[in-house]
Amino acid sequence: MDELFTIAARVGGLLKARGETVGVAESSAGGLISAALLAVPGASAFFIGGGVIYTARARHRLLGLGREDVEGVRSASEPYATLLANTVRERLDTTWGLAETGAAGPTGNGYGDAAGHACLAVSGAHALVETLETGQTDRLENMLTFAEAALRLLETAITGEV
Repeated sequence: MDELFTIAARVGGLLKARGETVGVAESSAGGLISAALLAVPGASAFFIGGGVIYTARARHRLLGLGREDVEGVRSASEPYATLLANTVRERLDTTWGLAETGAAGPTGNGYGDAAGHACLAVSGAHALVETLETGQTDRLENMLTFAEAALRLLETAITGEV
């Protein structure tokens, strides 16, 4: 878990130095992305808000996305992660939007993805999206890996090293 907080400290430092902000929409990471960013001293300078978008109800109530907005887009996919990143960025009026969606385990999800599958997306000056497959079934390990990978992707977007 130390690595998660180390990456978050780097990302938080970049955001503070640049006067930029972030909003987070995460799912199978269960709030670890937001928690890691909020553990950075001075987080109120860059962290605007976040939510665990774990169900369709949460997606609708927290992000304002209805069935028509996700028609033809399945959860735990790159297009869905991109939609979440764009939406959280727009709704919270932040510089960056960060999203994660996947299957932490110990089993896969109802869409046919195995445990350890996650899609991550960043919305902002540099939009990035990637799919991660850990090949692991350990729920906590996958959650940590997803959170670390999401923050690394955000760091890459911020620094422009794409």
